[in-house]
Amino acid sequence: MSGSPTVSGVVVLTDRRLARRPLVDVVAAAVAGGVRWVVLREKDLPRAERSALAAELRPILTGAAGTLIVAGPDPLLDSKAEQRGRGVGGDGRLALHLSATDAGPPPGAELVGRSCHDEAELRRLRTEDYAFLSPVYPTSTKPGYGPPLGTVGLAALIRLSPVPVLALGGIETPAQVRACVRAGAVGVAVLGAVMRSPDPRQTAAELTSAFAAAIGQPRGLTIEEDR
Repeated sequence: MSGSPTVSGVVVLTDRRLARRPLVDVVAAAVAGGVRWVVLREKDLPRAERSALAAELRPILTGAAGTLIVAGPDPLLDSKAEQRGRGVGGDGRLALHLSATDAGPPPGAELVGRSCHDEAELRRLRTEDYAFLSPVYPTSTKPGYGPPLGTVGLAALIRLSPVPVLALGGIETPAQVRACVRAGAVGVAVLGAVMRSPDPRQTAAELTSAFAAAIGQPRGLTIEEDR
């Protein structure tokens, strides 16, 4: 929905229930480790609590020229100051990430992603800027979506996608990051790897370094997938 660069690199999805530390501390550590995109989930929270959490996280991202992406169609902009300043990331865009079943984004959304799991969902994309494809690897946080795609399946769906794709699901190691980039992903989205990490800054640094190294290498599928 915008002409600006879209989401890429390592994206962290939040889950306060898995985090070893307070969520704000984990996000701050991940940003210190090089992450510049964070998706705020926590949809089970009352709106007021979720909005307050968004207000805590935004300055962490903006201070590093990063962007907080809010999961769902509600941008959680409550104060007049947030609305005037768009209350978003370092690039000033209102950023939302929609599920496969969410309706279209609200007016004013400038960066919009959507979760997809198969060819049919990819073909329904119309105005989105990017898509998450999952699950790539086995994961307990994405149940009910069938067997993992693997990097072979990921590469096949990326070739069909009308928008840039980030890989999601079970990505925990630098080797998996490299494999997803070789399959054609413009980035990876991680949850448990950072949330459960005893040192989220170090984990984020290792994953972002792996991505940076991988994008400088030729892309193309290898016979053997990295695990």
